[in-house]
Parts: sequence; structure tokens; C-alpha cells
Amino acid sequence: MGKITGFLEYDRKDNIAILPKERIKNFNEFHESLPMEERRKQAARCMNCGVPFCQAGMMISNMTFGCPLNNLIPEWNDLLYTGNLKQAYERLRKTNNFPEFTGRVCPALCEKACTCNLNEEAVATKSNELEVVENAYREGYVKANVPSTRTGKKIAIIGSGPSGLAAADQLNQRGHSVTVFERHDRVGGLLMYGIPNMKLEKQFILRRVAIMEEEGVIFKTGVNVGVDIKAKDLMKDYDRVILCCGASNPRDINVPGRDAKGIYFAVDFLRATTKSLLDSDLKDKKFISVKDKNVIVIGGGDTGNDCVGTSIRLGAKSVTQLEMMPEPPKERLASNPWPEWPRILKTDYGQEEAIAVSGHDPRIYCTTVKEFKADKQGNLKKAVLVSLESKKDSKTGRFSMVEIEGSEKEVNADVVLIAAGFLGSEEYVTKDFKVDLTPRTNVKTDEGKYETSVKNVFVAGDMHRGQSLVVWGIHEGREVAKAVDISLMGYTNLD
Repeated sequence: MGKITGFLEYDRKDNIAILPKERIKNFNEFHESLPMEERRKQAARCMNCGVPFCQAGMMISNMTFGCPLNNLIPEWNDLLYTGNLKQAYERLRKTNNFPEFTGRVCPALCEKACTCNLNEEAVATKSNELEVVENAYREGYVKANVPSTRTGKKIAIIGSGPSGLAAADQLNQRGHSVTVFERHDRVGGLLMYGIPNMKLEKQFILRRVAIMEEEGVIFKTGVNVGVDIKAKDLMKDYDRVILCCGASNPRDINVPGRDAKGIYFAVDFLRATTKSLLDSDLKDKKFISVKDKNVIVIGGGDTGNDCVGTSIRLGAKSVTQLEMMPEPPKERLASNPWPEWPRILKTDYGQEEAIAVSGHDPRIYCTTVKEFKADKQGNLKKAVLVSLESKKDSKTGRFSMVEIEGSEKEVNADVVLIAAGFLGSEEYVTKDFKVDLTPRTNVKTDEGKYETSVKNVFVAGDMHRGQSLVVWGIHEGREVAKAVDISLMGYTNLD
């Protein structure tokens, strides 16, 4: 460990965020890096614990603590502190194919499990990671590594999100010939069209994809497998197929008036905005306009927050975010001890921006929509909200949120964005491949395995585990790559 007393000498400092009223003027990323000398001090705070929970990637109470990729965090923090930045990148890249993505969008499971987080503030591992990889790009350490030999095996990967890209990267480096099929016009899946630019600018995806293309990965965009190409043809032309299509079937809100004009799924809203931004800087007007409109976002997760931030940038008159569950506590409860994921109140960037613009938090807890009301032309005008409370079912003993009688309240609503999560994989893909599904419509495999019920067809990512994080997608992509490699070669040397 380079600085034994670093955690005692230095306070945590994060990358500097541009003030909300300034950053909402564009869709650019809004964090400014710390000077390298300060960044090295942040790395010096890492204690190189006897048991580094930060890299554990284990489950407690059905929640992950530590990095699912088992990143060698104490090692590269020490290398960053001592100025060995090339080595730091090499150790980071050993376990993480895309630290430039996770360094921007990961919720930092590592930091929540950091031992410093027990009594003080965690090591700034996420921003340290981003500095290591961005420095590697600046210094030219990130270069194409073209495999010296090829195995002659062909692999088709359906979907170019985090799991698809990770699987492609791993299997290509092994020497297999990899083709990635993407139904949209750009590579990246969730990374490209599910995450707004202010969290992940798209040139960083294209930068990595260009390197992968130089290394031999073939990307075919605008190809919708199951429609444009049938499963039987892919299975005939390729030795193995990996399904990485995501959990892209959004959960709906079925209440009276749902057919009113102005109600959209969050994923469609975010995708249309990003595509228009990339195609024409929004000049083509091919996005869902919320300018001068009253917007209601249904859902309190990351996607709901992204809808809030995007709506603010597009000039919404007002933004209200509905959350069915009660407001979380501001500090850990005794029932939620470290190193569990802290179930505490988090005010994210979109909510910060809404507060700066309107003067109040956009979130309303223990609330949902009971009815939508439209005008004579079918345009949404009002939403009837209802308050909820937690009640225990006398038969099952389970608690659920139930409506409080007489709590209805009518509010103005011109646009509603449904960010209530995803139900699983899309039916037309799973039917075409004839793979077995779980009750939640994820593709079924044996526990801890990645091969589906159809021989030589594998699955990874959200399509396999359900809606999850980018870091879990990369983990799944790496794991399915090992499984495919073993099935082809009889063994694997992939990490």
C-alpha cells in the first residue's frame, strides 16, 4: 500500500459537477475531472483492506455488495497513487472490458461496500476508475490488439448492449470470428439509446467500437433478428449464437384513459430524444416534445430520473415524478448495516435540476395514477392521482401498497412517461429461437449456466437475469464467453 495513512490525511473529493441551471442548457456530460495530483490523493485513501469488500461481488439479502466484475480495486488505486498509470490501466482492463462506461454510469457498488464507508466517506473509486481509463486513451495505451491466430469458429451475437459487447470482445480476443447484430441504427444497445448523453456521451461508445472493429469484430446494424433474419438461418450459418437482446419489454400502467394521446414508455421517449440529438442536434424534431408541457414521470428509479433530466432540458413547464413506495430514510437503519447496499434517500442529477428550476423536489412518494383524462380530441389533459399505504395481507402475511380511500387528487398532465421497469425479453425473438422462458419471461438456463434449452444457443445480460445494471451486463458477457469457448474448444483460457 503506497500511503498507509492516506485515508486519515485526505478527505474525499469527487469530480466537480457543473451547476444545475448551467448544465441543463445542453445534453453534455457535466462533471469536470480533478487535477492529477488531487486524483492521486483520492487513490491514496484506499486502505488495501485485509478483506477488500469493494471487489467482492457477492450477494447479501438479495442485494449485491462489491463489484460484480471483481475489479482489482486496491491494486489499481495503489498504482494510480504511485503514478504507474499504464500498469493501473492494465490491471483495470484485466477484469473490465469497458471501464470508460462503468466509470460514468455505474452506481458504484464498490464504494457502498468500501471499508471507509463504514465510518467515513468511501474512496472515490468510480471517478478514479474513469481517470485511469481516460488517461490511458490520452497517452495511447489503449490500442487495437488483433488476434494473431483464428480458430475458424463463427459466433453470432444478437444485441450490442453491455453484455453483447463484452461477449464479443472476449470471444474475438480468443480468436473466434464474431459478428454482432443490432436492430437499431447504431451500436450500443442500452448504452446508446437507453442512457442519456449527459450520463454517457456517445463518442465514448463509438471510440471503443472502432477499436473492436479494428480487432476484427463485425457489427451489422439495422438488422432485426427474428424479423429480417430468422433464427434457423443464423443457427445454420454460425457455430454458436448468443442472445443479448436485453429486457426490453416495458411494464405498462393499465388504468382508465390509458389510450389518451400523450402517454409514452420512458424507453421510447429517451431513445427518440437521443437519436434526434445525434442525427440533427434536435433540429429534425423527431422526438417527443415536452416543451411548455406538464410532465408526469411514473417510476422512481434511474430511468425515471433520466426522464426528469431530459424533460427539464427539453423545456417542460413542470415535472412531477411519482413513486409508489415510501420515501427512504436519509441514513442507514439498523436493519440495513454496512456492507449491504444502503437503502437511503438518493437525490440524483435530474431531481437536483428539477429542484433548481422549480424550487421543490419533483418526487411524490406513496402515490400512483388511478385514471387519465383526455379532451374531446383524445389528448391527455389530467391525471387522477391516489395515495397509497403499506398494508399486511392477513392470508399471505405479505405487505403491499394499497389505495387510501378518498385520497384522489386531479392534476394537470399533458405528457406521461411510464418508467415502471421491464417485464423481460421480447416475444418475437424468444419464439423464433424456441427457447424456454422463466415465469418472468427471461430466457431460462440451468442455475449458473448460460446455454439455453436449444443446443448451441446461449444467453446473457438482462435477457438472462432480468433488468439490471451495466456492470452486471459486462459480467454476464464475460461469463457467457467462457461458456461458449468451452463448448467450442473443450476448455477456456478466458479470465
